[in-house]
Amino acid sequence: MSGAGGTIGFDDFLKLDIRVGTVVKAEPYPEARRPAYKVWVDFGAGIGVKKTSAQATAHYTLEDLIGRQVAAVVNFPPKQIGRFMSEVLILGFPDEAGDVVLIGPERQVPNGGRLY
Repeated sequence: MSGAGGTIGFDDFLKLDIRVGTVVKAEPYPEARRPAYKVWVDFGAGIGVKKTSAQATAHYTLEDLIGRQVAAVVNFPPKQIGRFMSEVLILGFPDEAGDVVLIGPERQVPNGGRLY
């Protein structure tokens, strides 16, 4: 079964650089059109700390996010989100109400590890 984008080859999948990192800082983002946080994620020595916005306010407080490992696409170009520059895309799934549930490893792994 293929998704909304249709079938892709394995080489297409390899173009996505999905890494694990630890949230080291999170702040409110009151200027966002939809409720969101400003989030900084440490991806380890090779990539460093990158920032993004995350519409994860329904299930997570700022305190919940600090220290949490998340998966993110790290090779998209930076994107201006309002007055904030997003450098990565944190990944999540919608719950039954459409609110974001973040993706992360089930146990601690080294920051910067690539999804395979």
